[in-house]
Amino acid sequence: MRKSMLTTAITTALLGSLAFGVQASEQEPQGMYSAEDILDAEVYFANGSGDEIGEVDNILFDEEMRINALVIESGSVLGLGGREIVVGTDYFSLETHTEDDGETEHRIILNATHEEVEAFPAYNRDWWEQTKANARDAWETTRDGAQSAWQSTREAVSDNE
Repeated sequence: MRKSMLTTAITTALLGSLAFGVQASEQEPQGMYSAEDILDAEVYFANGSGDEIGEVDNILFDEEMRINALVIESGSVLGLGGREIVVGTDYFSLETHTEDDGETEHRIILNATHEEVEAFPAYNRDWWEQTKANARDAWETTRDGAQSAWQSTREAVSDNE
C-alpha cells in the first residue's frame, strides 16, 4: 500500500527534476523512475568495497515535490543495529544495471565514509518534528524578507514619482 501511494508522487517529482545523479551503466538513463523501483533498492558504499549498507525504506520530499532525502534501513552493518537513517541528496546517486534476463536493477550508491554514515540522523518522530519546524521557520523568514523587500521597492518607486 505504501509503495503504490508513493509511486504517483515520486513519478511526478522525478519527471520534473531528478534530484540525484544517475550513472548509466550498460544502458542510458531512463528519464523517469518509479518509486516502486527505488523503494527497497539496495544501498552500497561508493568506494567499490561491495559493502551493502541496507535498502531504501522511504523517500522524503519537500513542498515542491523535489526529493530531499532517502530513508535507508540499515542492516547490522557498521554496528548500526538495523536503524533507519536519513541520507540527504548530496550523499547518494542512482545506478541502473540491466541484468542478463533484461530486467533493470536500481541501486543507490552512497558517497560517504563509514564514520559519516554512523553520524547520519536517525529517522524517528523527533527528527521528523524538528525538520518540519525548521522548514516552517525557513519559510517564515523567507516570506517576511520577501514582503519587506517588496514594501521597500514599492516605497522607493512611490517616492520617485
